[in-house]
Amino acid sequence: MKSVLLSALIYLWSIHVFAQTDLEELGRQYFKAWSATQSPNATEHDLDKYLSLLSSDVAHQHIPYDSDDSRMPDGKVRIREGMLYYLGAHVSYTAQLNHIIPAHNAVAISYTTTSKGIHPQTKELVELQYQTLEVLEIEDGKVAVIRKYEE
Repeated sequence: MKSVLLSALIYLWSIHVFAQTDLEELGRQYFKAWSATQSPNATEHDLDKYLSLLSSDVAHQHIPYDSDDSRMPDGKVRIREGMLYYLGAHVSYTAQLNHIIPAHNAVAISYTTTSKGIHPQTKELVELQYQTLEVLEIEDGKVAVIRKYEE
């Protein structure tokens, strides 16, 4: 009986470790795909690779600018439209992944970004350096909710 219980505990622990490894890898893939969309030579192909990680009804909340975290049937379409507007606006962009923290059905990633670009609407040069924490809620293997926190 003790060996059955021990075997069950080892099995459950291995499933837990495997699930966290998957979330950690998803966090890495997300960061890599996101960073590619911010590159000065980013293409729609880069954007599509990023969007392939998101559910169609994804919610995106950018704190402190956006307090709404509602999931909409066209969430991915809206994100695509917004990102296309800024695609290629950076003249330089670097991002350093600092941490990945997997949890039950979420993964948090923190990274440091330095960017310089021309704002598409104002045509002004914008230079930024900031820390970002993104909390990604995962559903059926896709990012369903993005909560982005920046300085």
